[in-house]
Amino acid sequence: MKTQISRLILAVILCLPVGLLTLSCTSGNANPKAEAPPPTQVVPEFNANDFKVDHPELFPLATAVEYKTAPALNVTGVVQPDIARAVPVVSLASGRVVEIKARLGDLVQKGQLLLKVQSNDVSGAYQTFLKAQNDERLAHIQLERAQTLYDKGAVAKSALEIAEDTEQDAQADLSAANEQLRLLGINKEHPSGVVAIVAPISGVITDQEVTNSSGVQGLSGPNPFTISDLSYVWIVCDVYENDLDAVKVGQSADIRLAGYPNQVFKGRIDNILPILDPSIRTAKVRIEVANPGMMRIGLFVTATFYGKQPEIHGSIPANAILHLHDREWVYMPLGNGHFKRAEVVSGNMLPGNQQEVVKGIKPGDKVVANALDMQSTVEQ
Repeated sequence: MKTQISRLILAVILCLPVGLLTLSCTSGNANPKAEAPPPTQVVPEFNANDFKVDHPELFPLATAVEYKTAPALNVTGVVQPDIARAVPVVSLASGRVVEIKARLGDLVQKGQLLLKVQSNDVSGAYQTFLKAQNDERLAHIQLERAQTLYDKGAVAKSALEIAEDTEQDAQADLSAANEQLRLLGINKEHPSGVVAIVAPISGVITDQEVTNSSGVQGLSGPNPFTISDLSYVWIVCDVYENDLDAVKVGQSADIRLAGYPNQVFKGRIDNILPILDPSIRTAKVRIEVANPGMMRIGLFVTATFYGKQPEIHGSIPANAILHLHDREWVYMPLGNGHFKRAEVVSGNMLPGNQQEVVKGIKPGDKVVANALDMQSTVEQ
């Protein structure tokens, strides 16, 4: 019995602090606002079309000036030889090539030996020359005899006239035979069965159709060589029909070689082919340009034409253009410290650290002279 009373007294003693604590907690007044989270502060989104800065006087302005430019049309082309300056090397004698003194791509001079041809035409031409020479000698002797007899009254005048005619015919035959030897390149004093073929002009060999021991068929077959004078070359370009208004015969064009991109050459539009390519709708444009020595046949080039009507664009300092996210922007004042960001399309760099603006602003518009400073202020 005593044990149960002792346990009861112990339980009362242990529960007394808990009850006092609960009583103290419930006796005060609860404050829900104190337990609530702080109010949410909404930060307004940046409006690039209208924002305000605290000190607008820190951002000097620049005025877009007028810049007149002609739109450029860039097309690709290829270097080709001028056909009018390409001369074939012909051989009047048919035969077999026994020696070649030049090759494709060589630079040759006028009169330089190119190849030798062994031909039976030489023996026939020389035989004709000897016969004509003998006939002329005989006709001359007969003419002298007829002249002597006529002077002494031994023959009639008709006999003298016949002798004169025979002499003239013999001289004509001899002259023709001599000219044939000259055309074949044979010296009548030292005849040879080998014909020497020389270069008719100075230039570069752009075509070769013969090799050692090959045959030459005279004027009927392919020409052994073709020599091109590359002091002037053609640039042949394809221009789409929508851009034909930018090219006119006689206008100049800038030529940039793929192998020499830092050099610009001047050319002149020589011809515009009147027939369009039906598949890609382009016309062939031929440009004649002086060759300084580095334009090689087949070299790719870029031709720039300036035949379009001039356009008026704006020009602003290059620092006024902000390059952001693959786009270009400028900051323009709206008044009372307000600015807006406007997208532009820039063009070529101009002298004096100026840059052409093709789209986005017009001459007379004001922009922040240093867009990067404004961008740094906006980000803060």
